[in-house]
Amino acid sequence: MEKKHYFNSRMIAATGIITGVEIVLQIIGNYINPGFANINLSLIPIALGAILYGPIVGGFLGFVCGVMVLISPSTMQVFFAVSPVGTVLTCILKTTIAGVVAGFIPKIFKNHKLLSSIIASILVPIINTGLFSIFAVIFFTPILNNMVESTPSQFPNIGIALIAGMIGINFILEIISTVILTPSLYKIIEHTSTNKI
Repeated sequence: MEKKHYFNSRMIAATGIITGVEIVLQIIGNYINPGFANINLSLIPIALGAILYGPIVGGFLGFVCGVMVLISPSTMQVFFAVSPVGTVLTCILKTTIAGVVAGFIPKIFKNHKLLSSIIASILVPIINTGLFSIFAVIFFTPILNNMVESTPSQFPNIGIALIAGMIGINFILEIISTVILTPSLYKIIEHTSTNKI
């Protein structure tokens, strides 16, 4: 079996292309707001890069995504005003950790490429949303309390406000799009590539 080498020219070029796609998708995602927060379309490139090139690339793409989310207008207006430190930690850590974890999945399921791509694609939005939920309770409780106070019939407590208000449909759309598109893109890249990825 041929051993993969990190930081070869092909991987650097591919990572650059995936990073560009990720930035474009994040900018587009800034204008798609089905719930409290914008949908994170750039989870797809994070998962794809992690599957193709492992945890270092997955973590790098997650970090880039986190920076893009951090500087988005909605993040600055809603979250940064409540907790600047919490906003930075939340934005950077949730996607970076998701990318790193997803990058280890193909190493665990070496002989099951399609299965590993599906599992990694599922994990990225789950870890992203799971960490966001934890950080929301730690850093953004004032926002949750405000949601409960302003609309108690819709959000009777902060748990409902978090799940139905902050996460809601965003998570559903993120997991569906990531799980459908990432393995499909991976199979296309694998099939059309003349060299082993």
